[in-house]
Amino acid sequence: MKMVGAFAEFERAMLRERTKAGLDSARREGRNGGRRPKLTLQQQSEIRKMVSKDRKAAAGAARRFKVHPTTVSRLLAREYAESRAKNYARCFPK
Repeated sequence: MKMVGAFAEFERAMLRERTKAGLDSARREGRNGGRRPKLTLQQQSEIRKMVSKDRKAAAGAARRFKVHPTTVSRLLAREYAESRAKNYARCFPK
């Protein structure tokens, strides 16, 4: 049983190395993992404008672009967090 366990452990280490090498190679070629964004950058900026100018609620913008309202909420939350981080950096320079 010890020999079988040692081989399994060795194979797992080899698999981990091959996976890491493949991911590193893909990153060097400019490919990133994960799902493609549902909205293009232009659509994202249009949603931000619509909601900030109160022309549409987040749910209305979601219906217009045929995405789930949570997608729009996440987009707006990310923008809000980024703007807060910029303001914080401006108030407390290094």
